[in-house]
Amino acid sequence: MLELFKALADPCRLRLVALLLKSELTVQELTQIMGMGQSRISRHLKILAEAGVLSVKRQGTWSYYRAGEQNPFFSAIRPEFERALEQLPERRNDLAAVAQALEARRKRSLEFFDRHAAQWDELSRTLLPVPEYQEGLLALVPEVPVLLEIGVGTGTLMAELARKAKQVIGVDHSPAMLVEARRRLVQDGVPGAELRLGEMTHLPIANGGVGCVIANMVLHHAPDPQAVLAEMARVLQPQGIVVLADLARHEREWAREQLADQWLGFEEEELKAWLAGAGLSEIAVQRVAAANGAEDVLLVRAVKQ
Repeated sequence: MLELFKALADPCRLRLVALLLKSELTVQELTQIMGMGQSRISRHLKILAEAGVLSVKRQGTWSYYRAGEQNPFFSAIRPEFERALEQLPERRNDLAAVAQALEARRKRSLEFFDRHAAQWDELSRTLLPVPEYQEGLLALVPEVPVLLEIGVGTGTLMAELARKAKQVIGVDHSPAMLVEARRRLVQDGVPGAELRLGEMTHLPIANGGVGCVIANMVLHHAPDPQAVLAEMARVLQPQGIVVLADLARHEREWAREQLADQWLGFEEEELKAWLAGAGLSEIAVQRVAAANGAEDVLLVRAVKQ
């Protein structure tokens, strides 16, 4: 208790905890949000991490900080603590700055995909090869009246997904990607599929509007993966299914620039915790092992409670 109270007894550290209870952020993003030097921010983060208030996830040369659960006493008082943090005088400005940081991540991704849409399929296969997993992914997809694919990209899965549902909807935030997807749908003869422009965290779908949501190699591009999973849960009907395919944790730092990857893959337990936090259960994760310099793929299935 003493260690925790000492760690929290500072206005700057209170602000940092308030920020990181909302989002995972890097030191660089925190320096911009707080308007302080990196050495000062790093010192405060170190104190909070040592007290078990924060945890750090290292991905290549980047470190992401978030609220931790290593201090049982902090976990116990956290609900009331979070309510009290809303009274901080800087709270409104800090939340606006967090939104700007996440928007900057989103814009970088959008600009990249608009620029590389026509070459995306070849670019992604060449730079970051993965084992063949499509058959395993499709086997997890149930037959439903309405099926949604988010981050539809160039529409490589749409023809197969159309066999699983009466109505298939594809959403992407890149207009250029949707142009490529429409071209593919015409080429593959899938006239019933519908494409919509929209963000992963603000899907253009009503609450409980679909029976299954699919995200194929999308989550590692998301500025805020947990917000994306929560949005998937929102649009799912009760007992609806989430199906994910994404990269297992890797160390290819260059993928951030060359493929607009926000995250260097994910740990299995990390995904399970996020899915459970979004209200999903019966979570199953299958790892598709790779060879010859390719990266492993995680296939995930979960059910809305």
